[in-house]
Amino acid sequence: MTRVEIRTAWQARHMASPSSPDSDAPSEITIGAGQARIDPDKYSPGSFTLIVDGTPQSHVDLEDPTHLVFEYVRRIGHAIDTLPDGPITALHLGGGALTLPRYVEAMRPGSRQQVIELEQDLIDLVRAELPFPRGASIRVRYGDARAVMEKLPAGLRGTVDLLVVDVFGGSRIPAHVTSLEFYTAAAAFLSPRGILVVNSADGAGLAFARGQASTLATVFEHVAAVADPGTLKGRRFGNVVLIGSLAELPLGEMPRVYSADPLPAKVVAGRELRDFIAGAPVVTDATAVPSPEPSRSVFGGR
Repeated sequence: MTRVEIRTAWQARHMASPSSPDSDAPSEITIGAGQARIDPDKYSPGSFTLIVDGTPQSHVDLEDPTHLVFEYVRRIGHAIDTLPDGPITALHLGGGALTLPRYVEAMRPGSRQQVIELEQDLIDLVRAELPFPRGASIRVRYGDARAVMEKLPAGLRGTVDLLVVDVFGGSRIPAHVTSLEFYTAAAAFLSPRGILVVNSADGAGLAFARGQASTLATVFEHVAAVADPGTLKGRRFGNVVLIGSLAELPLGEMPRVYSADPLPAKVVAGRELRDFIAGAPVVTDATAVPSPEPSRSVFGGR
């Protein structure tokens, strides 16, 4: 099915009797990372942006969940699309406004998904103002992403087709979800065809992102990094999406898909990835540090 056909099918399933936002839901709440609120997107009717501590965290189009806006989310979406057609089992570390679980549900109806999110009050706000599609199989567990993941049922190991790591404490990635020990534990949940997709962020020098790539390359036989050329050259702070898999990645197709996106990106793999890593040490629990703090100006135009 084409993306237009998928969108039409999703709207036929859900828009005839859509869930309605709760008019009594609070417009702003306090969570550990600061104040959280959901604002309408003035440029896109039916769309909303989750703002946490003044920083845009998630964008949701309730009428078309396949419509992804943020650059890094689009890049994760393309990574998801490399999986074989049909329903998948997905595990999302970090929930936000649940943009990616909604995308998976729309693109791959029948998928089974679990989300681990630290802030229950945030998910309560999202569920009230941006309801899940009726019938979506999306379960949310609450707590620290790594701690909860490590306590998931043993039967889930070896069955997850998609594991997304998009964990932030405010505007920084916590150190304990960046290490060799963490990624090794995460890899144990993947199915033979499964992929681990990590949203990383870095600026000048790319020491953090290169360390993450080095660490993933220790765990996975096949790894790729995706970002815009300016970020990859360290010219500006930005997101670097890392993809790891025990199975071969479709590197013949991926560069074409990412370069054709309205927000084009470069795929770095193989020898180019080794050059990108440039001897960066593997990150362990003993050496892990949070991602760099971006300046407020980074998010001004998102």
